[in-house]
Amino acid sequence: MRLRALALMAMLTAACATTALAAPDPDKVLHSSFNAPETGYDPAKTSDIYSHGVMENIFEPLLTYDYVARPAKLIPLVAKSMPEVSADGLTYTIHLQKGIYFADDPVFKGKKRELTAADQVYALKRIADPATGSPSNYLVLGHFVGVDELAEKAKNSKFDYDAPCEGIKALDRYTLQLKLKQLYPALPYVLAMPHTSPVAREVMEAYGQNSLAHPVGTGPYILKEWKPGVKTTLVYNPNFRHVVFDFHPTPGDKAGEQVAREMNGKTMPQIGKIEVSIFTEEQPMWLAFKSGQLDELYSIPQPLLRGVLNMDPKNPRRAALKAEYRKAGLKISRVLDPEMTYWDFNMQDPVLGGFSKEKIALRRAIAMSFDTDQTIRDIRRNNAVRMEYTIPEGVVGHNPNFRYQYEYNRPLANALLDQFGYKIGPDGYRTTPDGKPISIDFLGDASAVGRQWNEYWQEALDSIHIRVTFRPVTFNDLLKAMRSCTYGMVGAAWIADYPDGENFVMLNYSKNIGAENTACYNSPRYDKLYLESQKLQDSPERNHLYDEMNKVMMEETPWLPGETRFRNRMMQPRVLGDEVHPIFQVSWRFMDIQK
Repeated sequence: MRLRALALMAMLTAACATTALAAPDPDKVLHSSFNAPETGYDPAKTSDIYSHGVMENIFEPLLTYDYVARPAKLIPLVAKSMPEVSADGLTYTIHLQKGIYFADDPVFKGKKRELTAADQVYALKRIADPATGSPSNYLVLGHFVGVDELAEKAKNSKFDYDAPCEGIKALDRYTLQLKLKQLYPALPYVLAMPHTSPVAREVMEAYGQNSLAHPVGTGPYILKEWKPGVKTTLVYNPNFRHVVFDFHPTPGDKAGEQVAREMNGKTMPQIGKIEVSIFTEEQPMWLAFKSGQLDELYSIPQPLLRGVLNMDPKNPRRAALKAEYRKAGLKISRVLDPEMTYWDFNMQDPVLGGFSKEKIALRRAIAMSFDTDQTIRDIRRNNAVRMEYTIPEGVVGHNPNFRYQYEYNRPLANALLDQFGYKIGPDGYRTTPDGKPISIDFLGDASAVGRQWNEYWQEALDSIHIRVTFRPVTFNDLLKAMRSCTYGMVGAAWIADYPDGENFVMLNYSKNIGAENTACYNSPRYDKLYLESQKLQDSPERNHLYDEMNKVMMEETPWLPGETRFRNRMMQPRVLGDEVHPIFQVSWRFMDIQK
């Protein structure tokens, strides 16, 4: 995607014409949906995909992705051009565009507030500030010269944002310089993530703990209303600069060519208002879409897939809308997400955690008792493929020849437990080798699909005589429990923030416990390999380290891998320009809708 800024004209009449062209029709309203609640709209404090989907339209990072390029390709956004990198790869210099303004907010006291390099400096430091409690602090800590020292001092006092920091500094009003401790190959991708978007210091200090509900960015939309877990409404940001769509898809890419035909020559954004409703149950969401109340579905609900798509049971990659929906003009954009699902064993849990042979045997037996192929068929409706590697297909570093899955073999799982002293008591359930009762605290949600997963896990654990208690919680409480290591087992999913393997292998680095390492996995063997991989660009040497890291995880069993799902976004005929992107969660700023 090439986004061309409209030239500023000296003549007043030309400037007025440009302004009129850029403003979207306020009566164009897009009704969208999420199937789980968001957690808030502060880039440094949130990490769920639903919050990020909204923030992608409010905030703007330095870099972004070409909307129609496949595979995903980085391009400048707030930056004037791609970063200038020193010969040793340790210094990045980034020049920002001039004339980019934050959305109006009372904090600015009626004055237009221009985005500067200092705002990016503040945003990155804020991620490292212990008081922020950012789940994304791993993106900054350990990488930039001088930042860790500031964060360490802030544990006993306030973070000194004004202290000189060689690793993150503004050379002038529009120039940012980043100095690294060691090579950080993923840095360009990190600078395209919603987490690292520049923010205004005075806004964050004014709203403090309420920053989740007061996002102020430079993107095409502003937050009009937020009812947590119910509804989010965005409206056009009149301070947004003028941008014209000029898409150049790869020849032969039919979806990209369709987007270009529908959107080229139009200004961003085209839609004046976005209304997002939260549906935690699939059937009400589907009925709202069928009746025309929703313009798009984030993804077709799992239980309805077979009724909506013609799917090849032997090849899940082949699927198409059924004739009745095609005749109605409904559209679908389908892609294998760069994601993985997995089942965490809490490595700090007194029942399941630890590295002794008997604890590894317990986790391994549980993994062997669960039939992933059956759940792909019955729950996922064949809308997924097995995950065999911790880096999914479509992400740099993926190894298609690796086989991670534990063998599904319940007799062998029982024999393994017998061998390591997990005896079956009079009540039919096993005890630990020292005779204590076993009960697994299994965290999940209370939806119909969540209950279905519980049934399959109940059967699996019954087959090896392990007692389990299912504890349904809200999505927000689920995240809190995972990050605080206060559970026994839990299902999780991770979709690429950026299409590089580092985004996935970091999930099990010990210093990310409390953030994205939700298995609470602290393995010196894994950490050593991870730190070695951090020094390398994409290469056979780095791929070898990734293979070794996967082998360590197979041996120590901190989780059971699940599957990689297809995302099936469905749209009404009136929706234009909507295509599932491998990194963007939603595409509202690139879309149009016919009234």
